Amino acid sequence: MARVILMVIDGFGVGHAPDAEKFGDVSANTFANLAREFEAQEGRPLHLPQLASMGLLELAEQASGTQVNHAPVEQINGAYGYAAELSTGKDTPSGHWEMAGVPVLFDWGYFSDKQNSFSAELMAKINEATGFEGMLGNCHASGTVIIEQLGEEHVKTGLPICYTSADSVFQVAAHEEHFGLDNLYKYCETVQKIVEPMNIGRVIARPFVGDDAKSFTRTGNRRDYSILPPAPTMLDNITNAGGTVISVGKIADIYAHQGISIKTKATGIDALTDATIEHINTAEDNSLIFTNLVNFDQDFGHRRDPVGYGKALEAFDKRIVEIKAAMQPDDLLVFSADHGCDPTWQGTDHTREYVPVLAYHSSIKSVNLGERTTFADIGQTIVEIFEVKKLSYGTSFLDELKFS
Repeated sequence: MARVILMVIDGFGVGHAPDAEKFGDVSANTFANLAREFEAQEGRPLHLPQLASMGLLELAEQASGTQVNHAPVEQINGAYGYAAELSTGKDTPSGHWEMAGVPVLFDWGYFSDKQNSFSAELMAKINEATGFEGMLGNCHASGTVIIEQLGEEHVKTGLPICYTSADSVFQVAAHEEHFGLDNLYKYCETVQKIVEPMNIGRVIARPFVGDDAKSFTRTGNRRDYSILPPAPTMLDNITNAGGTVISVGKIADIYAHQGISIKTKATGIDALTDATIEHINTAEDNSLIFTNLVNFDQDFGHRRDPVGYGKALEAFDKRIVEIKAAMQPDDLLVFSADHGCDPTWQGTDHTREYVPVLAYHSSIKSVNLGERTTFADIGQTIVEIFEVKKLSYGTSFLDELKFS
């Protein structure tokens, strides 16, 4: 039976979604806006021949009515479309869970106040449970900025740096050496149990290293502690039927390690791609290789760096040649995203956007999948390929792929 490689280009939106007004994101367009800024600053258009040959330019224009300047593509070999989100939020778990057939139709809990984000009662519960006398931060913040501002005080006092954002998250930054990775993970595990009844989606451990504010740098030892999806996902359906689900990057964390057969951690887009290719070379039939490329979102989207985002896309586009070369004739490769993160947008939060849907197999022709009304169409297609239990949401586009 075929294998599927599903790669999430984290934070890669292709135009504001129909309900973007509710989120203040009308005119957000991660791809088109970063491409425009990239060309303005670099003096040349983006060069993405592999993604373009799969239909990225066509789907982007269909989704937003905006043409992205790019060299012409001689022939499209891929299925291309764009998907809107049913879930109530524009966060990582919502996007990934919906992609796997379980949209988030409830409201997450949020820490809405920009300052003093965590109540005195919540902080008291955390301090009592963890044994600490307090915490630093207690605000909305950028992860890189807050360690620069509070990292030295953290090292001096030993108190964890706790902060949040517009997403449903409780984030904890701590120095790997002075605080200790194990202590950070234990602290986050404890906090997760406390905030779970509040419907907080994730507690995220954000370790860093360095000697002072100028040299503090986050490491790849991040860990996400998520609540369980409210219903079985495509991952559960595949593993319950005897298939294999391979997590590359933070996928396992996002699904609270449920429905996962094999876990591979890696840091950076190249390392994540290397790990994906290694699994393509070794995975047995009836395997889903599921990769999250977090750095597009984390390093460039949130940091509002359109040129860095564009250069990372170009570098990854070159690696797609290697991915395709490693595939077997009956493998299916799918690219999508979990939300937008427009690097030209105000603030540092995610943006409510359509996401791309790109699919490729060895004998595919040009297939226009058009607008999809939910990310779950991806999951429904994948479970149909594996011939396992259907999902409650989503419409399969397998027949349009002419894939067997």
